[in-house]
Amino acid sequence: MPHPFLSALLFQGAAQFSRSALRWQFAYIAAAITILTVALAAIALFFFRRRTRDVTLIYFGVFCTLYGVRLLSHQWFFRELFALPEMFWVYVDWVVTCTILLPCALFLSQIVIDQRLRKLLLGLSAAQAVFALFGILGAAFGLSLDKLGVVNNIDVLAFFAVAILALVYRRWWSTPRTVVPAEVHVFVAGSFVNFLFVVHANLLGLRIISGHNVEFIGFLVFVASLGYVAAYRTFANEERLVSINKELEIARSIQSSTLPQTVPTLLGLAMAARYVPMSAVAGDFYDFLAVDDRHLGILVADVTGHGVPAALIASMLKVAFAGQAAHAHDPARVLTGLNQALCGKFEDHFVTAAYLFVDLEKNSLRYSAAAHPPLLLASRQARQAREIQENGLMLGMYPEAPYTSVDIPIAPGDRVLLYTDGVFEAKNTAQEEFGKARCKDFLEIQFDIPPAAFADGLLNRVATFSGPNSAQEDDMTLLVLDF
Repeated sequence: MPHPFLSALLFQGAAQFSRSALRWQFAYIAAAITILTVALAAIALFFFRRRTRDVTLIYFGVFCTLYGVRLLSHQWFFRELFALPEMFWVYVDWVVTCTILLPCALFLSQIVIDQRLRKLLLGLSAAQAVFALFGILGAAFGLSLDKLGVVNNIDVLAFFAVAILALVYRRWWSTPRTVVPAEVHVFVAGSFVNFLFVVHANLLGLRIISGHNVEFIGFLVFVASLGYVAAYRTFANEERLVSINKELEIARSIQSSTLPQTVPTLLGLAMAARYVPMSAVAGDFYDFLAVDDRHLGILVADVTGHGVPAALIASMLKVAFAGQAAHAHDPARVLTGLNQALCGKFEDHFVTAAYLFVDLEKNSLRYSAAAHPPLLLASRQARQAREIQENGLMLGMYPEAPYTSVDIPIAPGDRVLLYTDGVFEAKNTAQEEFGKARCKDFLEIQFDIPPAAFADGLLNRVATFSGPNSAQEDDMTLLVLDF
C-alpha cells in the first residue's frame, strides 16, 4: 500500500498534470539527484585528498550544487514536500540563476593553460559577480523578475558564446597555435553540447521559440565532461606529487651521502653531531678536514632558504670545502677560499658559516665565522658558558670580503657547541624564541653527560619548548666537542 500522503500528492498531481508531465517531473528529479550526488562527491574528494587539494573540485561542486538545487526548486512534486510559500521558491530560483555562472567561470579559469584566456575568464567571473549582485539586490528592491530574467537570458547566452569562441579561437586560430591537453578536448565537446541546450532554454525564456525545456540533458553531458576534467586533474596532481616525493627521497639520500657518516676519532677529543632537516632536503651543512690524529678542521654552514635550492648550494659548499684542505690550519683563509668559490654562483641566497680548527698539541682552538651565530664555550673549571664571535660577511655575496680568526685556549673538561640558527630560533606557541641564553644555561648544567647524550638532550629541550604540535621552522644542526 502506498503512503497516504504520497497517494494524496499523486492524486493531486494527476488532477493537475498529464501522465507525460509527471514523467518529466520524475526525470527532472532524477537528474537533480544525480547532479547533487556528483557535486557532493567532488567536494568530498577535495577535503579528503589533503595532499593534492585542487580548488577546481570546489568550483565544480558548487556549480553542480546550485544547478541541482535550482532544478529541484522547479519541480512541483519536490515543492509539495515543504510548507513554504511559492514566492520562496521563486527567489531561490532567481538567486541560483544569478550566481550559477560565477563558479562555472572560476572553474574554467583554473583548467585553461593560456594566460590571456585565463584573464578573460577571470574577467567574465568578475562581470558575473557584478550581475549577480545587481540581480539579487534588484529583486530585493522590487524590480520585475520578468525583466531581470530577460537580462539574465542575454547574459547567459553572451557568457557561453564568449567562453566557447575564446576557447575555439585559442585552439585553432591563435598564432602560435596553443597546445591543448587531451582532457580539455573532452571539456570543449561537453561545453558545446551544453551550449546548444542552453541556447534552446534561453530562447524559450525569451519566447522566441516554444516547446519543453530539456536543458538538464545538456547539463548532464556538461557535468560528465567537467567531472572527467576535475578527476583527471586531481589524479594527475596525485601522480605528480608521488613523483615529486620520490625525487625528494632520492635527493635526501644523495644529500645524506654528502654529510659525514661518522665523526673523526682523535685522542683527547670526544665529539657528537646532530643534523635535523626541516624538510626532505635542507640547507644546513657540516664537514671535517682531518689533518692528522692531533689536528682537525670543522665547518658548520647554513644556506638561506630551505628545500632543493638550499641543498644544491650546500652540495657546492662541500666541493669547495674539500679544496681548502691545504689551509685547514688557517680559518680565515678557509672562509676566504669558500667565499671566492661561491661568489657569482647564485643571486638570491647566501651562506653563513663557522670554521673551527682544533689543535690538541697546543690545547687551543682557532675560530672564524661568516655572519654565523657565535660559538659557545663552556668551561668546566668556571662552570660558565660564554659566547665567542669572530664574524665577517656572509659567503657568496662579496668577493673581497675579509675574514679574521681568533685563538682560544682550552682546558680539560671544556665543551664547545657549534650550531646553526635553527636551534635557538625555534619558537613556542607564544612566538617566543628558545634563544642563546637557554642554550648557555643548558651547557652550564649538563657538564657530566657525554656529547651524544648532551646533543640529544638539547634537541629534546628545544622540542619540549616548542610544544608537541609546533612545526619545525628551520633546519637544525649542532656539533658538541668535549676536550
